[in-house]
Amino acid sequence: MGRPNVGKSTLFNRITGQRRAIVGDEPGITRDRIHGFAEHDGRRFEVIDTGGIVVDDQEYIPAQILHQAEVALAEASQIILLVDGRAEITAPDRDLARMLQRLGKPVTLAVNKADTRDRYDLVGEFYELGIADIYPVSAEHGTGVDALLDHVTEGFPEADAASESEEPAGRIKISIIGRPNVGKSTLLNALTGEERAIVSPIAGTTRDAVDETVHRDGTDFVFVDTAGIRRKGKTKLMAEKLSVVMARRHIRMAHVVLLVLDATEGVVGLDSTIAGYAHEGGRALIIVVNKWDEVAGHRGQKKNEFTQKIRDQFKFLEYAPVVFVSAKTGAGTEGLFKLIREVYESASLRIPTGEMNRFVEQLRFEERKIFYITQTSIRPPEFVVFTDKRGALHFSHERYLINQIRRKFGFRGTPILLKTRAKGSSRGE
Repeated sequence: MGRPNVGKSTLFNRITGQRRAIVGDEPGITRDRIHGFAEHDGRRFEVIDTGGIVVDDQEYIPAQILHQAEVALAEASQIILLVDGRAEITAPDRDLARMLQRLGKPVTLAVNKADTRDRYDLVGEFYELGIADIYPVSAEHGTGVDALLDHVTEGFPEADAASESEEPAGRIKISIIGRPNVGKSTLLNALTGEERAIVSPIAGTTRDAVDETVHRDGTDFVFVDTAGIRRKGKTKLMAEKLSVVMARRHIRMAHVVLLVLDATEGVVGLDSTIAGYAHEGGRALIIVVNKWDEVAGHRGQKKNEFTQKIRDQFKFLEYAPVVFVSAKTGAGTEGLFKLIREVYESASLRIPTGEMNRFVEQLRFEERKIFYITQTSIRPPEFVVFTDKRGALHFSHERYLINQIRRKFGFRGTPILLKTRAKGSSRGE
């Protein structure tokens, strides 16, 4: 916890050992609460990075940041109040210290940017805040962080090395992507059943990627709400540029991507660009048309019309199912869990070579002779086609072959990759 721009996200990244939160010189970059896991001296724990807090600020975004922070505080076993060691104690520091002390939970004061001996000597001034446990640190360089963690994690149980070494089974990672203000954060809140992300009519409220896990029928669905992706040239602020980079990174890390469109605005060019990011990354994909409750008229007919527009605009996403929801009311969102599992299983499907060979025997393919096909990987499914000619298949023939594979084996919601090899050759085309 701390006021804006004292280095909370830098400390969060230092403790968790990954660039999970966006860091920059602009104050107020972090807005939602960001979760990460860390381990110190054999003790594993969760860390929550909150937005910069000004206790009495009544503006919409600061008030929502405080609300998100209060949720984090309710979950916390330990609280670290971070202050800027290069600045004098401010009124927001005092207000926040008093607020945290009233909670009755352990509070540790970390004085950041204490990276020289002179700065260490000034740390004593911060006892004025009334917090007994004070640790000078440099979040940027890592100085003093081990001592801070020794204190904060004292009494935490030691992690079971065997259980922590493997990725949990039955875990599906889902990225929610789309243009700013199409309802991504509202959809995350609807799917998780809580106000997990800040929602406002102000476009671009989400900057970091916010994640939350929902357990359903033996499966952990890990949802990541990414920042709205803007067109190149429209991202002038450093935080927004980093948001685009981080959003694309979370697409690559996901198993399934939900592309959110705004039903009231229709399909626009930037939607195609964003969809291309997911397609190029080989992610299973579901197209989610949000705000469907705001569309007037005969919705059954309009669904068909809207779906056709999507198919015309996203010709490369013919495999992606289209669903219509209202994240605001929750209508249609419940069925997403079943669909996410279905497209994930499709992307994870592996066809035995013998079954593929029986498929080849029934295949009518005149462009060249296909000897056999073998699947080489999953997520996305990739196949190597052994033929009597060198060179890649013509686009139309490749499309035909992929459609035949889908017709036979399914693979709903996932791209399929094909590589061709001349029989006897060891290199793919």
